[in-house]
Order: sequence, then structure tokens, then C-alpha cells
Amino acid sequence: MSAIEDIKDTLKRGKTIDGYDYKAKKRYKEPAPESIDTEEFKKVVESRRSVRKFTSKPIPKEVLEDCLGMAMLAPSSCNLQPWEFHVVQTPNNKQKLVEACMNQNAAKTAAELIVVVARTQNWSKIAKLNITDWPQPTVPKHWVSFYKNGVPLTYWQGPFDALGRVKKSIANVAGLFRPIPRGPFSQADMKVWAVKSVALAAENLMLAFRSHGYDTCPMEGMDERRVRKLLKLPKDAEVVMVIGAGERAEDGVYFPRVQFDKNNFIHYA
Repeated sequence: MSAIEDIKDTLKRGKTIDGYDYKAKKRYKEPAPESIDTEEFKKVVESRRSVRKFTSKPIPKEVLEDCLGMAMLAPSSCNLQPWEFHVVQTPNNKQKLVEACMNQNAAKTAAELIVVVARTQNWSKIAKLNITDWPQPTVPKHWVSFYKNGVPLTYWQGPFDALGRVKKSIANVAGLFRPIPRGPFSQADMKVWAVKSVALAAENLMLAFRSHGYDTCPMEGMDERRVRKLLKLPKDAEVVMVIGAGERAEDGVYFPRVQFDKNNFIHYA
């Protein structure tokens, strides 16, 4: 079955972009936890601040690993997880990263510095992992077909975005008659696609540290070219942010939180 035929079959079965057969008699079921302490979660969210100064207390390895694990539980488009987390620990590299972060206090005093990176061309590798790492004995046929055919059709834009331009033209015409995805159709679109998912993982990471009693500061103020050179990142890598993490110093939060009227941002249609 060709990629186009596979997509048509998927839409015919489920009439939904996720390709799930809603009429299937046997479905996978995963119940939610019976109870979650909302107040404790709210405390984590509300107490997360961008901390600019940390104490000298180190973060235990098991805490660091647990937080990175929770970061990777973030949702991502088609489960392609376009993120990488570079934990910079060697003294020489850490000093260079601090300099690339403009010697900010949040970088200089952090117990850990983590460079959060988006990969725009890693989708092919992760698509294969979605098949080989399937957690059940039998991989569903439509799952295999989607990752072998549907994913390349969606995320490969061809040399100089040639295929992407063709897909965009088709989408513009088809979109006149029914809802249809409007991208990604270019490498610029791929950057936006990857960064959206990676930002979700970064927030997971920061909330995870807060739940362990540690704090963070996401830094966009850095010399991305120097960071890329330091980590020897490939061409498709986008440095999203550098996260400093550690124990909050007594004067680590520089200013009180400024909150705006939610009506400036929340709209109901």
C-alpha cells in the first residue's frame, strides 16, 4: 500500500487525523489515577519562579535523572519527541557555557546547566523507534504503516523544500473543501514544529525540579552560535533555551511576580 493510499485508508476508517479506529470492539484502556492532590500540584506551579541566584548545594544524581525522565513524558507531535537535553557538567565546558550565557548569575551559580535542543531532522530515527520499542507483543498494522509511510510523507520536505511546496499546493486546494493540516511544508515550518514540542518538555523539566524542592531559570539570553559550537550540535539542531537548576538562594528571586488580569489573555469563543 502506498503512502497516499495508506492515508486515505486511515481517514476512511477513523475519519480523524490520528488514524485511530473508533469503531474497534477491543480498545486499549489506561485509567487515570483515582486521586491527585490538586493543591500540592498548584503549589508546585505557583512556586515555580525564574530564580537568578542559587546556593552551592548540589542536585543529587537521582533527582536530576528523575526530572529528566519526567521531561520526556511531555506530549509531542506524533510521538516524535524532537528534543535533546545536554547536561553540561565538566568544569571547562560549564565555564564556557556560562560565558555563552552572558555570565548571568542564573548560569554562574547553577548546580546544573541543561541545554534544551530541538531536532528538526530526527523524526526518521524516532519513527523507527516507535515501531521497534512498541510495548506490546504485536505492533498494530496501522501503527507500522503510519510510521513507515505517513510520517515521512508529512515531515520530509525534500531538497530545498521542493516536496513541501507541492504538499502546500495540494493542501491549499483540498482545504477549500474540508479541514486539512496546513504544514509543516518547509524547514522553517519544521523549526516551529519541533520547538513547540520541546517547549512542553522544558516546562515539564522545570516543574519536576520544583516538585523536588529545587528551582530553575530558563535562559534565552545566550550566544546560540557559541553554544552550538561547544556541544558540536548538528545543522538541524536548534538551541531552544539553557536551563539553570539548583537550590534557591534566599535572594534568588529578584522581584515579586507581576500578574496581569487574565481577561487580557483568556478568550472564550
